[in-house]
Amino acid sequence: MGTDIGLLLSRREIELSSLSSRVVAVDAHNTLYQFLSIIRQRDGTPLMDSGGMVTSHLSGILYRFTNLIEEGIRPVFVFDGTPPDFKSKTLDKRRKVRETAHSRWDEAREKGLEKEAYKYAQASVKLDSYVIESSKTLLSIMGIPVVQAPCEGEAQAAHMVKSGDANYVASQDYDSLLFGAPFVIRNIAITGKRKLPGKDAYVDVKPEVIDLEHSLGQMGITHPQLVDIALCVGTDYNNGLENIGQKRALELVKKHGDIESVLRKLGKEIDDLESIRDFFLNPPVTDDYDIIWQKPDHDRLIDFLCNEHDFSRERVAKAWERIIAVSGSQQKTLDQF
Repeated sequence: MGTDIGLLLSRREIELSSLSSRVVAVDAHNTLYQFLSIIRQRDGTPLMDSGGMVTSHLSGILYRFTNLIEEGIRPVFVFDGTPPDFKSKTLDKRRKVRETAHSRWDEAREKGLEKEAYKYAQASVKLDSYVIESSKTLLSIMGIPVVQAPCEGEAQAAHMVKSGDANYVASQDYDSLLFGAPFVIRNIAITGKRKLPGKDAYVDVKPEVIDLEHSLGQMGITHPQLVDIALCVGTDYNNGLENIGQKRALELVKKHGDIESVLRKLGKEIDDLESIRDFFLNPPVTDDYDIIWQKPDHDRLIDFLCNEHDFSRERVAKAWERIIAVSGSQQKTLDQF
């Protein structure tokens, strides 16, 4: 998902402790997708309660964001709204990929092929209304604010950072940079050891920050030109130009100045070019939101996770203790950050 321009961007590793007291606008759909992809059993089966409802995302929110809250980080989850019309082809393609992957996952499980099953299970992840609404419920119980974007969550999160209401966007994708986010954090929800796809090897994953202005300066381009590069490579709204990778796209845009000149030179076209380009540069966003951290609700947390979704009372109780002790005092809670 998103555009593939990562090799062009400058980044620096950070410690989570350096984000203490910083407001982080979390790309909710991207983060939930990570949890649903990674928090699974060996054969790819997600965590589920006794009623068969998936709970991998709830586990990720509770335990991973308890860790972040302990570091003094103030998360705000930003959820997607209605996608633009020109994203329909991409969404259709993703649906077909998920359906195919789900069939292959079933086949691999029947044959006892755990590695194959896990790979196809990850590719079959879907964010349905249950995942989204149950996530919002848990976030509310934990006192973490939620913002509903009118369209793309990454655009809304970028707007919040540009407006000074947040310090960073947290997302694994690079699209928030195309929407103008000054600072993006990657790997905030998946630090630690991570298995390389298709290999029996693991790498250390650490949080990293991408500074948009610094990256643009390193490349010697403007923000609109970065959008043009992404359009050459391909985005969620258009296919990339054939045989044009990130580095070649950078060369072309720097040489010819803009996407229109590049397309004329190559004799190529991009459907809905003007609309897509303008969407990145002037996305629909809202200022109608409140960012207020509330006091977590212990009784609702136990009822929702333990009674409704079969979470371990002992583990949830430990997470609760860590949340309320976040500021170093039992009298202080999230609403007093």
